[in-house]
Amino acid sequence: MEQKSGVQSAVERLHEIMVRLRDPKTGCPWDREQTLESLKPCVLEETYELLAAMDNPDDVSNHIEELGDVLLQVMFQAVMAEQEGRFTFEDVANGVSDKLVHRHPHVFGTVDAADSAAVLRNWERLKQMEHKKEARHSALDGVPSALPALLKARRIQEKASRVGFDWKDAAGPMEKIAEELDELKAEVATRSSDKPADSGRVKEELGDLLFAVCNLARHLGVDAESALELSSSKFSRRFRAVEAGAKAAGRDLKEMTLAEMDVLWDEAKACEN
Repeated sequence: MEQKSGVQSAVERLHEIMVRLRDPKTGCPWDREQTLESLKPCVLEETYELLAAMDNPDDVSNHIEELGDVLLQVMFQAVMAEQEGRFTFEDVANGVSDKLVHRHPHVFGTVDAADSAAVLRNWERLKQMEHKKEARHSALDGVPSALPALLKARRIQEKASRVGFDWKDAAGPMEKIAEELDELKAEVATRSSDKPADSGRVKEELGDLLFAVCNLARHLGVDAESALELSSSKFSRRFRAVEAGAKAAGRDLKEMTLAEMDVLWDEAKACEN
């Protein structure tokens, strides 16, 4: 009898547990009631919890737990589909395995790829060939419409870049940021007490500026989402220090001037250096 590997036995155990939970007669009432629609919030929540765990990889047990929760969501949907006769977990695993082999001919075939840029170009070419049957007509086809705006902007920019529509270096997006900022300033300058600025135009120009900043981040090799999260965390940390400073002085922030709060802000900032 062939001995199963640890990975195989662990996955099979998870599959057996999920099948039992979904059993129409003896399974868990909650698990039996779930649908693809009801699982959407779970998938989203577990994904964000995994992202948080990835920011603290030294907490190994939490990283393992959150990866497991995401794997559970994959297995949950696979078992649901298996019960409906649509596909199985093996179909999912074999499908992604076949795709990885096909899109890495420089590893599993005879194609040469000197660097990651060549790998990405080849990946995109193979991907386009695979999706010809899906009637995709644009290099931008395939970007999920439900992606968060910042991630969607990056994916769109990456896809355009892979067919050559891109600046050579970060100087291009830097100039574009200056251009978009000037256009936003011009639109905001139309404001007056009796004639407010066109909020639609302001929104459009602000969006163009954000898109350009995202493009700069991509050229600099920085994940814009992570950069923004870092700044948000830093602001939150310093603002809490301002609140603590005000409380220690027996003051209420609402009664303080901006200049007074700035003093506490500078103190909080200095303590981090």
